[in-house]
Amino acid sequence: MHFVPHFPLTALLPGRPYPRGANWDGEGVNFALFSENATKVELCLFEADGRQEVQRILMREQTDMVWHCYLPEARPGLIYGYRVHGPFDPLRGHRFNPNKLLLDPYAQDIVGSIEWSDAHFGYQVDAADGDLSFDTRDNAASVPKARVADPSFHWGNDCSPQIPWHEMVVYELHVRGFTLKHPEVPAPLRGTYAGLATAPVIDHLKRLGITTVELMPIHSFVDDRHLVDEGKRNYWGYNSIGYFSPEARYSASGSIKEFKTMVKTLHSAGIEVILDVVYNHTAEGNQMGPTLSFKGIDNAVYYRLLHDNPRFYMDYTGCGNTLNLQHPRVLQMIMDSLRYWVTDMHVDGFRFDLAPALARELHAVDKLGAFFDILHQDPILSRVKLIAEPWDLGEGGYQVGNFPLGWAEWNDHYRDCMRAYWRGNGGLIGEFATRLTGSSDLYAHNGRRPYASINYITAHDGFTLHDLVSYDHKHNEANGENNRDGNNHNLSWNHGVEGPSDKLDINALRSRQKRNMLATLLLSQGVPMLLAGDEMGRTQGGNNNAYCQDNDISWTNWTLSSQDQDLFNFVRRLIKFRRAHPVFHRRNFFQGRPIRGSDIQDIHWLKPDGTEMSDQEWAQESARSLGVYLSGEAIGEVDARGRGIVDDNFIILFNPHHERIDFRLPSLFDDCLWLSVMDTHYHEGLVADGDFCSGDIYPLEGRTLALLRQHDLGDFND
Repeated sequence: MHFVPHFPLTALLPGRPYPRGANWDGEGVNFALFSENATKVELCLFEADGRQEVQRILMREQTDMVWHCYLPEARPGLIYGYRVHGPFDPLRGHRFNPNKLLLDPYAQDIVGSIEWSDAHFGYQVDAADGDLSFDTRDNAASVPKARVADPSFHWGNDCSPQIPWHEMVVYELHVRGFTLKHPEVPAPLRGTYAGLATAPVIDHLKRLGITTVELMPIHSFVDDRHLVDEGKRNYWGYNSIGYFSPEARYSASGSIKEFKTMVKTLHSAGIEVILDVVYNHTAEGNQMGPTLSFKGIDNAVYYRLLHDNPRFYMDYTGCGNTLNLQHPRVLQMIMDSLRYWVTDMHVDGFRFDLAPALARELHAVDKLGAFFDILHQDPILSRVKLIAEPWDLGEGGYQVGNFPLGWAEWNDHYRDCMRAYWRGNGGLIGEFATRLTGSSDLYAHNGRRPYASINYITAHDGFTLHDLVSYDHKHNEANGENNRDGNNHNLSWNHGVEGPSDKLDINALRSRQKRNMLATLLLSQGVPMLLAGDEMGRTQGGNNNAYCQDNDISWTNWTLSSQDQDLFNFVRRLIKFRRAHPVFHRRNFFQGRPIRGSDIQDIHWLKPDGTEMSDQEWAQESARSLGVYLSGEAIGEVDARGRGIVDDNFIILFNPHHERIDFRLPSLFDDCLWLSVMDTHYHEGLVADGDFCSGDIYPLEGRTLALLRQHDLGDFND
């Protein structure tokens, strides 16, 4: 809808200070903007193309530092921005400049993109002495602008799938990169929200067994100037400028209804939608950054500034600035944003980027801070999925295991341990056992459950799974930083050749190692998270920091080799097997002792000779191979109807060593039959049905995982 405005000032009404933003009530639009230190605020209206400013309206009303007005007969489609007057005094933290058109922090619909020039900066630097001076250039023609949104949408009977935490299988994906090369998605829809909602994509997710998609940032964001100058883009999107608007470049239709349709379609397929959100910093950068929104609306309020020199920003994020959640109105904005995405957009939860930055009351991370308090008491937000990236770049910012009840966390202890274990590093079996069983050392102390651990081996930041087994070193030359960017501590292994190889034995070993890590991930307690494309052998050519690569380096390749198809089939069967057997996704930690009313122990740790591990043997540097017996008869949990949950009994055997180990199946129990249902040494992990008795030798090949079941009530090959 395109609306060319011109409003007689005599029609202007005072309006209301809440809700903030631009809100259409069916008769007109109420505008409300918070600024504590402004002296004057002008509402600027634009032609339908957003280039030509046609009217400025002085907002005369101010209530509790919220500037507001009401335009009768205004309607959705109206394009607008703000000019905010006040002191330009960087030494005191004030950076007002009415020559810069500012984006509404509450904009639900953002149109246009930034065309970089020096006019977007609120200051000029004197070449002689470096002093800052006020910049008078107008930038309105070349910045994104807000558009009044139409909130109507027919949700029908849509509701959240509400997948229990312990049953989740999370799939981290990039909206654009995931479908851009999908041959069965109509070309106009590729790389968009609509593309993600098409039948071929939904079918892939359903066949794979995904319960929850975690979308990389879809809040409106900006491409950094230096990247644009180099012909690159901020592909990942961790550079937010609008916390209420879905990123327009992912929309085929240009309508926010497209995002809602995507959510509704995924829900209809039983799939949850979680958003990766970046509330810790914005795209305006440090003191040398552009003035696009918050910086010009009220810099001293919206950002954490150095107390003794407020010209500069406190940077806990590595991105130049940190949002000031100490201020109640900024904290309110974040909570309003979260509630908006739940109530209006129907998303099911959030993964918080650099989450400790949100919890810093003064300087230290405070897990009892206002951010957590407000979330926990909120009747809406306390009921959705909350996942933390539990670290930031500030002092004391590494907070894995320290988030409060109700939160899950990305568990990098799990990632690093599993990578190192399957690479063959020694002295890890104690930690390996702890990570496999839900990381109780991190999460049990404050009453959390195994599903507080989001287990992952790969994520967007770092190597893909294929690259993890194909490269010893990162290869980020395409990023233009002489390979200095990206993490050097990857715990990867190329298995003899750096990068692609035509050697059959190396490729076979790499394929087996991928199966080993995926099987370990999906048989571990906690919530498994897959990186999109890992199940199909996606590669980034050794780039472990592809944040600026909006090209084939990052896009998912849907043309699969026979090996890629085999891997997909393996992962599909493995997820189905996990979901069918509750012993692999318990709600409670293992106790290591008989459950009440029974002499059955829920878990036993086994040596290759079939006997139980002793306390001393856990610390042996040379010990690598390990077995674990999981008792499905001793889960000790009940279902929603109060019925006891019972499963089969399983043994998992792990051998990260290069030589075969003859593993004697234990005689700890009554004589029984063991059926081999999976062995990663073999093609697709499939094995011919093999029966073994207690005391028999299982030939566990080098760098192999095997799964055996005591009761034959189905088959991994199904």
